[in-house]
Amino acid sequence: MSLSRVVQFTELIVTVAVAFGLSACESASKAQSHMAFPPPPVSVMEVQAQDVPIYGQYAAQTFARDLVEVRGRVDGYIEKRLFQVGADVQAGQTLYVLDTRPYAADVDKAKADLAQSEANLEFAKKQVALIQAEANLAQAKANFVKAQQDVDRLQPLVSQEAAAKQDLDNALAALDANKANVAALTANVEQTRLQTRTTIDSAAAQVASNKALLRTAELNLGYATITAPIAGRIGDSLIEVGGLVSKTAPQPLTTIVPLDPIWVRFKVSEAEYLAYQKSKDVRNSVALPIHLILADDSVFPHEGQIRNAVNQVDLKTGTLEIQGTFPNPEHTILPGQFGRVRLRMREAKNVIIVPQRAVQELQSMQSVFTVGPDNKAQLRNIVTADRVGDGWIVTQGLKPGDKVIVEGVQKVRPGAPVQPAPYKAHNSATRPVQG
Repeated sequence: MSLSRVVQFTELIVTVAVAFGLSACESASKAQSHMAFPPPPVSVMEVQAQDVPIYGQYAAQTFARDLVEVRGRVDGYIEKRLFQVGADVQAGQTLYVLDTRPYAADVDKAKADLAQSEANLEFAKKQVALIQAEANLAQAKANFVKAQQDVDRLQPLVSQEAAAKQDLDNALAALDANKANVAALTANVEQTRLQTRTTIDSAAAQVASNKALLRTAELNLGYATITAPIAGRIGDSLIEVGGLVSKTAPQPLTTIVPLDPIWVRFKVSEAEYLAYQKSKDVRNSVALPIHLILADDSVFPHEGQIRNAVNQVDLKTGTLEIQGTFPNPEHTILPGQFGRVRLRMREAKNVIIVPQRAVQELQSMQSVFTVGPDNKAQLRNIVTADRVGDGWIVTQGLKPGDKVIVEGVQKVRPGAPVQPAPYKAHNSATRPVQG
């Protein structure tokens, strides 16, 4: 064998060996690659069409509708303060006690004046002067009858010259005198009767006046003890013990705010108000429940109701103020607190919802990954509408039955295989938050 053929044979062996070596390295590399990067595990959910309520959220502030200023109705110095600042008080509970001595003295004087006027009325009702006048009239009438009898007896005797004419003249004069006396006493009786009636009426009026004065004195005495006009939480006392209370003072002694129920006010746009008015429950005159989300994002446990709206839209903001109430038996909510009111506006029919965490946004485009029958990830562009709880309503890009990747999205590449597992939601995706 020639030297050249030996060289060629050696080169062929080397080339085959190198080729086998490269092929083996490439196979080992691929095997190592497949062993190092298995398909990533992902959590998927199969979306279905459903009906969900759409809620609106609005900034709200609580307030007390019937705040009451406690004021003094009479003047006086405070002797006692019988409440703790910031405490809950009941209607009729004593708050302040003023110096009652001047008003107690006025009551005693009014009682004495009333007793005197009642005695005068009782005396007037006995009609003593009228009785005396009527007795005098009766006596005069009796004398007049006797004088008439004397004249009647003497006239036939004088005509028969059995009696002196002088006796008849005296009898006629006595008759005229008694007649005049009867007329005078009759007039006196009428005048006395009128005077008696006037005296009785005057005495009765004085009794009524003194009764009114007594009631006024008793009211003033009662006003010296200042009580809570309503139940609620009381504020700070602006006048302390020993201070002078004046019924004409510009500032109140303190204030009381009722806490149950607590009122809230919030504003909605004109369009939202119209949508609210068109809702089925409103048309059926059923009060829609509302919920209050507090400043710490906790939900107030009691449902509220819308009570009224103001009578016109604010021209500057184009909004309408709505007012509602919440039961507040524990008095945990105070006037002036801020929060959010959640109100059901409408119901979305036959819609698909995906969790917000499954949606990716890039340059105003939204997309999700779905898993096909071959367990490979597919990128889908979607169009969303309202937020519902922790999810979005999808109007385009998905159909019922699609499997959407919710967890593990950051490890997924389009067309790459994945290991899907059912998604276990930690929070309900349909929990209402806003519309």
